[in-house]
Amino acid sequence: MEKLSQQEEEAMQAVWQAGTGFIKDFLDQMAEPKPPYTTLASTIKNLERKGFVTGEKLGNSFRYTPAILEEEYKKRFMSGFVSDYFKNSYKDLVTFFANEKKISASELKEILNLIEKPKS
Repeated sequence: MEKLSQQEEEAMQAVWQAGTGFIKDFLDQMAEPKPPYTTLASTIKNLERKGFVTGEKLGNSFRYTPAILEEEYKKRFMSGFVSDYFKNSYKDLVTFFANEKKISASELKEILNLIEKPKS
């Protein structure tokens, strides 16, 4: 799966939030400063070309639907991220954040609890 640019990820976030919709619907989901309508339309077309959304022509417009679930994208992205930057070691990833003081002891305890007692 191709990694998305920041602009594409922001557009996909809007698509995932809206579910199915038109460019205007996605624009309404986005935080300020919102991109111009034409920029978002171009980004959505790129996402369609890459297989992240599907478009259906309705009159003079297209209605778009996510072609990939947000959770699936996160799983694939994180796997690639850990592989590329931490040699496939989630331990090294957590160690990095602990050393940078980006994660607290209580958060680490929460993570351990999740590992020891996963949700079914």
